[in-house]
Amino acid sequence: MDQTQTNLGNGQPPFWKQRRNLVAFLAFLGFVNVYTLRVNLSVGIVAMTSSSDTKSSEFDDWSPKLRGVILSSFFYGYICTQMIGGLLGVKFGGVKVIGFGILSTAVLTIFTPMIVRYSVYLLIVFRVIEGFLEGVVYPSNLAVWSRWAPPAEYTRLTLFAFSGAYTGTVIGYPLCGWLAENYGWPSTFYVPGLIAVIWCVVWLMCISESPVEDKHISKEELRYIIDSIGPTDDNKINISSYPWKDIFTSMPVWSIACAHFCENWGFYTLFTQLPTFMNDVMKFGIEKGSFLSAIPYLVMSITCPLSGFFVDWLRKKKIFTTTQIRKLFNCSAFISQTIFMYLAANSTTKIGFLINLTLAVGLGAFAWSGFSVNPLDIAPQYASILLAISNTCATIPGIVSPMLTGFIIKNKSADEWQWLFLITSGIYLFGAIFYAIFASGEQQSWATLKTEK
Repeated sequence: MDQTQTNLGNGQPPFWKQRRNLVAFLAFLGFVNVYTLRVNLSVGIVAMTSSSDTKSSEFDDWSPKLRGVILSSFFYGYICTQMIGGLLGVKFGGVKVIGFGILSTAVLTIFTPMIVRYSVYLLIVFRVIEGFLEGVVYPSNLAVWSRWAPPAEYTRLTLFAFSGAYTGTVIGYPLCGWLAENYGWPSTFYVPGLIAVIWCVVWLMCISESPVEDKHISKEELRYIIDSIGPTDDNKINISSYPWKDIFTSMPVWSIACAHFCENWGFYTLFTQLPTFMNDVMKFGIEKGSFLSAIPYLVMSITCPLSGFFVDWLRKKKIFTTTQIRKLFNCSAFISQTIFMYLAANSTTKIGFLINLTLAVGLGAFAWSGFSVNPLDIAPQYASILLAISNTCATIPGIVSPMLTGFIIKNKSADEWQWLFLITSGIYLFGAIFYAIFASGEQQSWATLKTEK
């Protein structure tokens, strides 16, 4: 009610007619598609390699190490294009970069069943290419919000869009499990790929690079956004004049990168391996195991946007400084994840494990209210670049974690999996300490945009 009254008081249309909220909703759906396109292989590989009493799997000769290489191969390409995505987002805007990045990944996903039946090594190459093409998407999201989001709404709009990643995981796990169980593993690639193609068409047709270019935005909303963040004429940006030395020697920048790395270590470890754990240790079938794997991300998909609203409310009320808010949410989430991941590793019952795991993953949403929006605090003009740097670091777990899992998990025993969860718990703790010491919520002195005259 307060939000609507404030908007109407400024002459803006109600929130359901505001174009920036449409951008947020479609960006949310975009991340739903991105993560459905990722989770399909984590679920599909279980159906592809696990034999039962009634039928044999098509690729039951794949070893755990080979499966680890397949699951991590996406991130070899993904890590290469983070900076490219950040630079393209700053220079040209994030809308087209996001749209074509997801579109190309979706098309390759549709062709995956044909490729994997031809050669497992070609599948690995294919996944590397998919990661390369999709790598531009994530940093480009902040390029969108640097043009569309008033500073008072940074956290709300950004986290709502990012929460699509967890909703996509929630949808992707059971959907792909159901598809694999009823229509065979190839359907786990065909269906998500086709849905993503449809989304790309809608996104590219409906969303403009900036409010100034939007033909359907009201004059009142356009005036409000421009007055809040100023003009966004990025055509004059001179990339060579960026303060690269200051960026790469800034401890607040590295605190973001460290937090992003630690959060993604836990996320990617569970994201790629949880269906296998549910099958090997919990002894659940593909469909039930996929459903249970989605529960922690359901909690996260709810808490992530809620934390965004709460953070913007705290900033508006000036109860804490921006630095204090970022540290409070990020570090309290990491410490909670440390505790519950440790408890999950030492759980002796299935229900105890699921409860602790759900809390460990779900509370991670509050960390995203810290580090993921932090680039917009310390260097709004370079936000997509900073996110590209942090996401490059945060992609390393996607490469290392599946391979480490393949090295540790040799006999599919609960004791082996326990080590994996304990390692994750320790990494969360390190992230909390590093961010608490070095993070900042204040714009840095080097963050003034330089332009060509």
